[in-house]
Amino acid sequence: MTRIGAIGIAVLSLLGLMLTGQIFQSVDADELVVIQSPVGSLTWHITPGIKWQGFGKVTVYKKRSIYPFIIKMRFNDGAHGNMVGSIQYELPTDEQSLTALHVRFGSQEAVQQQLIQTVVDKSVYMTGPLMSSKESYAEKRNALIAYVEDQVANGVYRTLQRDVRAKDPVTGVDKTVTVVEIQLGKDGHPERQEEAVLAGFGVKPFGFSITELGYEEAVEQQIQAQQQATMDVQTAMAEARKAEQRALTVEKEGQAKAATTRWEQEAIKAREVTKAEQEKAVAVTNSEKLLEIARLDALAADQYRISQLRRAEGDAEYKRRVLEADGALAQKLETYADVQARWADAFAKRQVPTTVFGSDGAGAGSDSDVQALLQLLTVQSAKNLSLDMSMPGQKR
Repeated sequence: MTRIGAIGIAVLSLLGLMLTGQIFQSVDADELVVIQSPVGSLTWHITPGIKWQGFGKVTVYKKRSIYPFIIKMRFNDGAHGNMVGSIQYELPTDEQSLTALHVRFGSQEAVQQQLIQTVVDKSVYMTGPLMSSKESYAEKRNALIAYVEDQVANGVYRTLQRDVRAKDPVTGVDKTVTVVEIQLGKDGHPERQEEAVLAGFGVKPFGFSITELGYEEAVEQQIQAQQQATMDVQTAMAEARKAEQRALTVEKEGQAKAATTRWEQEAIKAREVTKAEQEKAVAVTNSEKLLEIARLDALAADQYRISQLRRAEGDAEYKRRVLEADGALAQKLETYADVQARWADAFAKRQVPTTVFGSDGAGAGSDSDVQALLQLLTVQSAKNLSLDMSMPGQKR
């Protein structure tokens, strides 16, 4: 190879290296790249990789970006404040919306300054009159964020203004305040003064946040005075509620003590009543027991009497039947023997006279008359006893 050829190759190589950045374009995953060819056509690349540039003009957009802001706002009480925060936004991925953005703004910086910033500033400006500085600091802080975010995404509200008389929360002096109200449609939704600009380009805002809301020194003092007044009122109300609660507590404690005493007395009463009822129950039980014993004794006596009567009746019936069976022979014989024994004893003890006058010829000392008397008496006794000395079945 000649020296001239080597130099030519070196020049071409150097020229190729110099022109490499105009032939190919590297696209990152978080980027949207548009290449305008030398003839003016636009080619969008939304996927990562090495893309053909062909000496065209390259414009790079970030798919997602964040816009930090410091915006001055004015409230309906005339106070001013500085809102410090940020909002994120995402660019569309369809070529038609991207082309519309690129044609009108031409760069990422222009999109943020001329589109995002304008929309956010206007939304913040239109939100300020919807509340007072004190409301933005306290009770309507969440509403403030919601109003700004909603107007950024969907368009600013159509509002109505009216003047009202209200007392200054610090001085207590009446003053005229311009109240701005959102105009609502028939469906109850806010009416919009203009269509959503960001939505028209396919830009999606999200993540709106406020990191600080600074007020003018006079406003800060007013807010602090209002807060102090509110705190004093709240403290007074809290003390009043505490006093009421203390009074209620004392009253409840007194009621509790009275109730405790009453229930203690009721408990004593209940014990005494229970004891009396128990004693009464015991007395009734004892009385019933004694009554039952007496009843059982009476029943036993009745049974004894019936038993004795039946026994006596049985004995009498037995004796009657025995007497009917043998004619009371044993009794008659016993009686007869007793009579004979008595006469025998009398006869043994008789005194016989030695001389008997008027005798019928019998010898002196004869006891024939006595024997005759004994026979008569014996016969008489037998007759009286109805004693039949004959054997049963023997003919007389």
